Amino acid sequence: MAASHVLVPLDGSPLADEALVRALELFDCRITMLNVVTPLDSSMSESGVIDTDTSRRETAHERADELIARAKRRAADEDRSIEATVETGTPAETILAYVDDHDVDHVVMGSHGGPQTLASRLLGTVATTVVSEAPVTVTVVR
Repeated sequence: MAASHVLVPLDGSPLADEALVRALELFDCRITMLNVVTPLDSSMSESGVIDTDTSRRETAHERADELIARAKRRAADEDRSIEATVETGTPAETILAYVDDHDVDHVVMGSHGGPQTLASRLLGTVATTVVSEAPVTVTVVR
């Protein structure tokens, strides 16, 4: 069965960018680019030394806007258009929720290494979670 809605989570990494290129090459359907802004609070830093502030959120959303613009230019270079959205939350959980809530039937995402397990070193922790928990096919670009 051919995909009708492909989700491409983009975080600005080279492999995520490559995932968008592959999605544009492989799928002739609706493609949505998702950027997840992770909220930063003082509990996420050692000894709670990082203060939450508006400028940090603004910087994250400006970066998301840049990623969206870059992704849309890349799609336009292929005579395609993509949808783009920015969500706030934990990346893997937010990607999985987006899949469930928006009739996504395929995810194409980049991978990067991580220090925890063999699987996470091969796929990255976000990719590992999405691959293992997504109710749809996930293509990982390495």
